[in-house]
Amino acid sequence: MHFGRKQLVTPPITIRYIYTMKTMQIGTLSDQTGVHIETIRYYERESILPKPMRNGGGRRVYDGSDVRMLNFIHKCRGFGYSLKEIVNLLELVDTGRFTCKQIHDRTLEQAIGVSEKIKQLKIMERELLQMASQCGQGNKPKCPIIDSLFLE
Repeated sequence: MHFGRKQLVTPPITIRYIYTMKTMQIGTLSDQTGVHIETIRYYERESILPKPMRNGGGRRVYDGSDVRMLNFIHKCRGFGYSLKEIVNLLELVDTGRFTCKQIHDRTLEQAIGVSEKIKQLKIMERELLQMASQCGQGNKPKCPIIDSLFLE
């Protein structure tokens, strides 16, 4: 699934610019944000994160704006937003076409979704505990938990 986030036009990056700003490689970016390297690369491939600059050796080069963007994405993922929803939020931010009320309403919608998931998880927990209570924990290959998982 390619999210195809439209990139804003930025001025060309010069070698002088790369060497005068504080930059880092992907491992440092990963360490600073808690996002795995492969996830960062995935976000780049899917155009969720902008394509990074490259140094003279062709290695990815990141700066503070990349840390900020990745922290935003990571935090949104932690709150259960889908990548599509995150891309939508980022596009709103990029264009400045949002109001605080719109973001407030989206946040409340997300909170309602989280509440629904919590209800579903509590049902799952009760069912799992019910299955576990029927198990005698014997040493035979016959297990009521396995049997109940095969039932419709």
